[in-house]
Amino acid sequence: MDETMTNPLLDTLELPRFGDILPDQIAPALDKVLGDHRAVVERIVATQPRSFAEAWLPLERADTAITAVWSAVSHLHGVADTPELRAAYVTGEERLVENNLEVMQNQALYAVLVALTQTTEFASLPDADRVAVDHRIRDFVLSGVALEAEDRARFAAISVELSQLSTAFGNAVLDATDAWFEHVEDAALLAGISEADTAMFADAATARGLPGWVVTLQMPSVSAVLTFAEDRGLRERVYTAYGTRASDQGPHAGQFDNSGRIASILDLRREGARLLGFTDPVAWSLATKMAPDAATVLAFLRDLGHRAKPAAIREYAELAEFAADHLGIAALQPWDMSYVSDRLRAARYAVDEQEVRAYFPVDRVIAGWQQLLDRLFGIRLIARADVPVYHPDACYYDVADEDGAIIAGVYVDLHARTGKRGGAWMAQARPRLKDGNSRRVPVAYLVCNFAPKTDGSPSLLSHKEVVTFLHETGHCLHHLFTRIDRPSIAGTNGFEWDAIELPSQLMEDFAWDRDVLNGMSGHYQTGAPLTAELFDKLLAARRFLSGMFVVRQVEFALFDLLLHLGTLGSDPMEVIEAAREAVAVVRPPAWHRFPHGFTHIFAGGYAAGYYSYLWAEVLSADGFQRFAEAGLVDRVTAATFRDEVLSRGASRPAADSFRAFRGRDADPQAILVRHGLAVHDDR
Repeated sequence: MDETMTNPLLDTLELPRFGDILPDQIAPALDKVLGDHRAVVERIVATQPRSFAEAWLPLERADTAITAVWSAVSHLHGVADTPELRAAYVTGEERLVENNLEVMQNQALYAVLVALTQTTEFASLPDADRVAVDHRIRDFVLSGVALEAEDRARFAAISVELSQLSTAFGNAVLDATDAWFEHVEDAALLAGISEADTAMFADAATARGLPGWVVTLQMPSVSAVLTFAEDRGLRERVYTAYGTRASDQGPHAGQFDNSGRIASILDLRREGARLLGFTDPVAWSLATKMAPDAATVLAFLRDLGHRAKPAAIREYAELAEFAADHLGIAALQPWDMSYVSDRLRAARYAVDEQEVRAYFPVDRVIAGWQQLLDRLFGIRLIARADVPVYHPDACYYDVADEDGAIIAGVYVDLHARTGKRGGAWMAQARPRLKDGNSRRVPVAYLVCNFAPKTDGSPSLLSHKEVVTFLHETGHCLHHLFTRIDRPSIAGTNGFEWDAIELPSQLMEDFAWDRDVLNGMSGHYQTGAPLTAELFDKLLAARRFLSGMFVVRQVEFALFDLLLHLGTLGSDPMEVIEAAREAVAVVRPPAWHRFPHGFTHIFAGGYAAGYYSYLWAEVLSADGFQRFAEAGLVDRVTAATFRDEVLSRGASRPAADSFRAFRGRDADPQAILVRHGLAVHDDR
């Protein structure tokens, strides 16, 4: 019997059959694809081929099969976690890491690929083919292939343990998020919170079999309380619970504590870096990025912080004065910041966040999103009810070009729920494939955590959430528009991490165009688009507290870099305090444990690389100016962006792709102009 019939995970060329996937199918699927991969490696090593077709393509096909299996498993782990799935995921992740290290430390396989690069054929291959091989050889070195046997074994053990710790860190944050809730029976405690958010709390209570309302640590719930709740005590309790997740402090102190994992992760990263000949994990991280060295990144961050901090100080003083004069808050605390910010924003610009949300029901946002993509890139999204999904919140679209040809696909999953990790992200479901008779289009997952609909109201988005949606759309387009046939360097794969946010941050800025927002808005009761008056208020308030935003991002980036450099020691609380001393204007209480929930650097891909958000923003801010110069929603400019950046993947350096699009290097002033910290020079 065809194995794809009995195990849906092995149907690697088709879309995942989510309705048929069970946790106990994961191990057998990995047995098959890892066994096939091992056989391919053994055959290449035994035959010592010298052609691209024999030395590279079989390895790429085996890699792609593993990726297809694991993308479905890891996606389910992120959006529909269960104890059984988590256990299978943890075991499978360990097997994948071990297999990858076995391959990437195989000196005989490495020698075959190095020999391939020295053939006459290799010099005449398309650029993408050569770059894919060159990247793989680089990654062999970064996996310890050149080390002596004892050090290779130690590096492999370190890599396996780091993977386990990273997974455990993320699981602890998820468990801590799901564990805490506050049951509310007095409606007065929810004063100031909208009907839609109150209905969300009521649904959360019903799901737990409780009367009244339940406040959770899911981000829509946290945001609603911290931004709108008039009850200061409720704000403080939610802030405390959220800010101490997975730590030695707070309501679940010690229960999910990530303290030991942080220490172990740092120790192992430093040991791994030393084994590879790097001075520290930062140098290791930068080996595959645009930034040349830690000193350059530190100088960039400190300069940006220096430029933004005077504005941040003024903004904080204005918040404190407003809180004291108008809200009766004599001593401004961190749990007051979002609430006071919203009130001052409303007072200064007459922007009522609840009023804004009413214009962005999620269905209207989706419709306008589709219109924007059509206007920019000439693509249509066609809903497919026949494609299996894993939850009623999720849906699937074919992506068609102007001729009706299907060029890609995307799963969209927008709402928060138990068992789904927080945040917003894009992930690869299927790569673009063009291999012999196999032709497959790229497919992405677009995931957010917006408030779900309730019986009394549709899901209503804030303007900030519309920006987030467009941000993740940029990442999706980078994957979906690739024209590179080598999966390892197509789309976002292999792209320098400190440029990866270029497409996503560029797409954000379309959320500040009147016509775009008209298309994405429609009052949930009347259907009327966002009014010109309200748009003008939003635009006027765009850079409200921008200085504070920038210094907060610099704080996180400095913390990440300094912690991995080790120059200030290994205690994350001491290092975060040092970063705050340099740039912060808001100082959390001593019991706050931001590092313990910082999944970006301890359970994600941003270790010694969180600066990438700001580094890439220089590119995206300057890149968007080309759209602005052409009238904004401009098909010709979008086509150039697609051709020179989105479609190229990592087939050439990101700086070259940007230069091809913009006609020059990025202007460092662009990020300051974007945040209102400098004036655009039109000369």
